[in-house]
Amino acid sequence: MPLIFDYIAIFFALLGTIPVWASLYQFFMIGIHGIKNHYKHTAAYMPRVAIIVPAWNEGDVIGNTIEHLLSMDYPKHALRVYVVDDASTDHTPDVVKEKHEQYPDNVFHLRREKGGQGKAHTLNHGINIILEENWAEALLIIDADVLFEKNALRLMTRHLADKNVGSVTAYIKEGSAPGNFISKFIAFEYITAQAASRRAQNVMGSLACLAGGAQLHSRENLLAIGGKIDTSSLAEDTFTTFKTQLNGRKAVFDGNATVWAEEPGSVVAIWKQRLRWARGNVQVTKAFKHIWLNKKNGKKLGSFSFSLLWFAILLMPVFMILSSIGLIWLFFSNFSESWLLFKQLWIVNAFTYLFVTIYSLIIDKQTAKKAWLQGVLFPGIISLTIIVLSCFPAAIDDFIHFVNGMTQADLGLTQKIIVLFMYAWASLCMLFAYWAYIADKNKKPYWLSLTLLLISGFGALLCTITLYSYIMEYKKAELKWDKTQKSGKVVIAG
Repeated sequence: MPLIFDYIAIFFALLGTIPVWASLYQFFMIGIHGIKNHYKHTAAYMPRVAIIVPAWNEGDVIGNTIEHLLSMDYPKHALRVYVVDDASTDHTPDVVKEKHEQYPDNVFHLRREKGGQGKAHTLNHGINIILEENWAEALLIIDADVLFEKNALRLMTRHLADKNVGSVTAYIKEGSAPGNFISKFIAFEYITAQAASRRAQNVMGSLACLAGGAQLHSRENLLAIGGKIDTSSLAEDTFTTFKTQLNGRKAVFDGNATVWAEEPGSVVAIWKQRLRWARGNVQVTKAFKHIWLNKKNGKKLGSFSFSLLWFAILLMPVFMILSSIGLIWLFFSNFSESWLLFKQLWIVNAFTYLFVTIYSLIIDKQTAKKAWLQGVLFPGIISLTIIVLSCFPAAIDDFIHFVNGMTQADLGLTQKIIVLFMYAWASLCMLFAYWAYIADKNKKPYWLSLTLLLISGFGALLCTITLYSYIMEYKKAELKWDKTQKSGKVVIAG
């Protein structure tokens, strides 16, 4: 075979390390956050805040949410809760009206008679009404089921004392009570995706996304970006984040401001939620194509660092598939070289896994106590097995009875199958994750979908969803904002 194809195969294999290097880079930057952060620019500042709560059939949770909002350590005269009722057909209107009678100066019911257009349209209905008045100095957009810790809003508003800041987001934690094995995966994931990633983004000065359930905006910022939320995509919160920063204001994450939310507890529910997020990110990537690797157009969002982190996640399925293709090609053309490359790739994976997992569990010790096992099992049992073997180079050679100079022809049938399976696993794990979704969707026993998820890994499930989002966007599937079903069983952990 021409040598050029081997070089291409090596390049493909190395592409699989891009998400790994991006993750390492991101976690190393977290250490700088103690020095480079926005806290030094904050001050005690408590503006009049209008809290916008989009609600569709949230009768079981909205009353509790309102009570928690009004019990925050924040001057009640400076708080108003606007529940934007998206044509609910349950008892949501009755609950909100009851709360209005109880708190006439603080709770308001805004009814949309024609609903079903999605969260962004619902939010804009409320934002338009609020901005018509001069009362609100800041607007807080939340979800109907989230619970704010008592000091959370104070910690967020202090950043608005700096007029260069347009928006602030909080640390949303998984608070289902009781949770289950799957929801605890999300609890751990949120450490990496929020507590860790967004601190690193603070250091870079470019925030990827304001959490949809806890985003605070100054009045001036919302007016500057058009006085409304984007309705053209499924990622209205990310659009708002990008527009804020491209318009010249900062978007800041405060990891000390904590908000609790109920997250999905089944593979199907996760799939529905994350498919919306993943497809939204594809739409954002296309809509802001002029900013990538272009600091002139994209300011700090156009930096190499931010683009690396963004595309490492967005293109992860592509990198994983190409990595498998590269290794499999080398298996047939130059087995000894492929085996050496495979071991080196997984040594890097092993180091990253240990570093990220341990660092994440240290960042949030409270979550670590309940989700440490999910942190350990996050890459899946098969990947974890390869990681362990990679930590002992002699052991992984012994695993297939490899000796220096061995060719593919020297392998027995069983050895060939095992090696090809390991080479292909970066792609096959997504297939197993998809089967976990299909099993849950077809109402197979819970243990079956959980077993498939444990084999493939939670990270593989998220990667599979991203891959599926490409397909949905290519097919121009309907932009449907599927609401995640909530039971109202969320608590603020002590």
